Amino acid sequence: MFGKNVNLGVRPSPHLYSGYGYIEARKKHSKIILGDNIWINNNFMLVSEGEGIEIGKNTLIGPNFEVTDSDFHDLHPEKRMGGNPKTAKVTIEENVFIGSNVKILKGVTIGKNSVIANSSVVTKSIPANVIAGGYPAKVIKEIDFN
Repeated sequence: MFGKNVNLGVRPSPHLYSGYGYIEARKKHSKIILGDNIWINNNFMLVSEGEGIEIGKNTLIGPNFEVTDSDFHDLHPEKRMGGNPKTAKVTIEENVFIGSNVKILKGVTIGKNSVIANSSVVTKSIPANVIAGGYPAKVIKEIDFN
């Protein structure tokens, strides 16, 4: 589901013609919801196999972005080809700014107004109004709005 003024791809920016945007809700109950006024830069992937992915309004996302709500394969070696992978909803609240080369994994919530630094891997939820980064991403500091 797309809100108003959703922009997929940015010109001029890396990968405009050589990268792609990939959006897939794999199961009947899987949902991908993009709020109003979202910009997602080039070469991105949004894949839901579970509870869904929701991106709040006024969010900016850099190139080479990936978000998934599933492990896609069971972690038990004997069940990897047909088991039940773990899934959990991903929520990116409104006014979030996500840098380039960021990956967000299942079960994560990113609080409103937060910033995720370039090349971060977000494995756990990030509160509102902070700058977070790293591998795995951790809060670096609170944002001072003054």
